[in-house]
Amino acid sequence: QVQLRESRGGLVQPGGSLRLSCAASGNIFRIDDMGWYRQAPGKQRELVATITRGGSTNYADSVKGRFTISRDNARNMLYLQMNSLKPDDTAVYCCNVVLQFRGAYWGQGTQVTVSS
Repeated sequence: QVQLRESRGGLVQPGGSLRLSCAASGNIFRIDDMGWYRQAPGKQRELVATITRGGSTNYADSVKGRFTISRDNARNMLYLQMNSLKPDDTAVYCCNVVLQFRGAYWGQGTQVTVSS
C-alpha cells in the first residue's frame, strides 16, 4: 500500500501565496517522477508541474514564473510553492507519484480557492 497525504489548501487572496506539500508513505522502494495536477470546476484535469528524481522540472505555461515545484527524495516529500495567485488558479490540486516498478499513484486532492 502507498499513501499520499496532501497538506490542506485554503482560501487565498489574489496576489497571495500558498505552499502545498505531499507526503508519500507505505511500501515505497523508489519514487521516480512526481507532479502536481489540478482540476477546476467544469474543466478537465491539467498538469501543473512535474519533477524528475534528478530534479528536472516542467511547468504548465499558465504557472511558469509563479509556481515552483520541489522534492525531498530522502523524505519522500513533494512541494509546490505558489506565488502571485490568480482566481484562475482555483482548483483541486492533486499530487502524483510514479514508483519504480509500481506505476502511478494519486493523492485525494486539496482545494485551493483564490478569491477576494
